[in-house]
Amino acid sequence: MLKDHLNKNSLHHAYLIEGIAREVLPELLEFFDSLGVKTSGNPDFYNISIDSFKVKDAQYLKSLSSEKSFGVVKGSKKIFVISVNNFLLEAQNTLLKIFEEPMPNTHFFLIVPDKDALLQTVASRFYFISAKSDKNAEIKEAEKFIALSLSGRIAYLKELLNVPEEDEDDEDVEVVPQNSARSKASSFLNAIETALHKKKPLDPEPFDQIFKVREFLRQPGSSVKSLMESVAIVIQNQ
Repeated sequence: MLKDHLNKNSLHHAYLIEGIAREVLPELLEFFDSLGVKTSGNPDFYNISIDSFKVKDAQYLKSLSSEKSFGVVKGSKKIFVISVNNFLLEAQNTLLKIFEEPMPNTHFFLIVPDKDALLQTVASRFYFISAKSDKNAEIKEAEKFIALSLSGRIAYLKELLNVPEEDEDDEDVEVVPQNSARSKASSFLNAIETALHKKKPLDPEPFDQIFKVREFLRQPGSSVKSLMESVAIVIQNQ
């Protein structure tokens, strides 16, 4: 799927890939091989995996991307592959400058489970590629969720979000990504929104609440469980 969007003769400076990192990475690595870019032992190739992208991560990336390439050949490429489940709002504002004024021969490949984890002002700087294969299944789950009683929806969310929420004070820059509660919630919100659009007549209240919840999910320290339960409550009459 990625090969339909990646042109080795004309690379965009930044790609936003919506999908599962473990499924996307092998195809990306194969593409880099076709470019002649080594993905191991190469100081100009970075493969960073982070669950929740914070300001310190954005500052670290900004510092790395501003450094000169180690390549001795003119035009050597500097590649950043970044797998992230969730972006905190302050981190996105810090990153914006990198993508507004891209460095020559520097390319970013950002892999996220949900494109709405990024603000539109940031996402618009990327070439977007959707590599999601289970979108229809998630929408069907959202339709079942909407049809449940309020107590049923609360129980569903408890099961869906039954993973530890990320530690906002974790000082590690590079960690193994996990399917976090925040990323699951963000992805499921999209499916709920799509499912609600199919219902007639449309009630604007659930969409307003989904918009608010999506914004709060980007804030550090916000309770994913409470935010998602507020959506469950507002759609109880759908």
